[in-house]
Amino acid sequence: MVQVALFAALIIILAFTPFLGYIPLGFTRATIIHIPVIIGSLMLGPKKGAFLGFVFGMTSFINNTMNPTATSFVFTPFFELGEVHGGIGSVIICFVPRILVGVVPWYVYRGLERIFGKQMLSLAAAGIAGALTNTLLVMNLIYVFFRTAYAAANNVAEGAVYTFILSIIGMNGVPEAVVSAVLVSIICRVLFQYRQTQ
Repeated sequence: MVQVALFAALIIILAFTPFLGYIPLGFTRATIIHIPVIIGSLMLGPKKGAFLGFVFGMTSFINNTMNPTATSFVFTPFFELGEVHGGIGSVIICFVPRILVGVVPWYVYRGLERIFGKQMLSLAAAGIAGALTNTLLVMNLIYVFFRTAYAAANNVAEGAVYTFILSIIGMNGVPEAVVSAVLVSIICRVLFQYRQTQ
């Protein structure tokens, strides 16, 4: 329980320290908050990882309600931009992908380690899987629930909104996945070795 509290505290500190956990890019925010969620999942298992993902989702919900950007309606039902406002889709986008960030990496790591027996490769793949779970689910759910409003908020034609979403996945998601692979593999290896000595 202490370890869960420590990871949750780290997520909260990252989330509410300006320009650290959520990095504003004008039309959206990049994030590194998924990294402690992924590490927590790998260290503590998928149930506790899911809880850490919920904490991640809650920080996003609060941030987008209290400190909104033009597209915050996709993460909170309490933000309006003209006639555009969030709804149940906002809650789904805010929480479901983030909870899965705490679940998917554990299964990817366990599966690959069992098949290949290579810890660093499995950890890096888990880091990538966690980051992409967040990015791909969030962006595709935005398309499902809010494509018209999201296009309008970004001054993009509705017919071109999925191309715009793919560009965000490329600009944000790919670098986030690479950073996640590197940090998760290095940090988890050290933590696993430390745990074995205890």
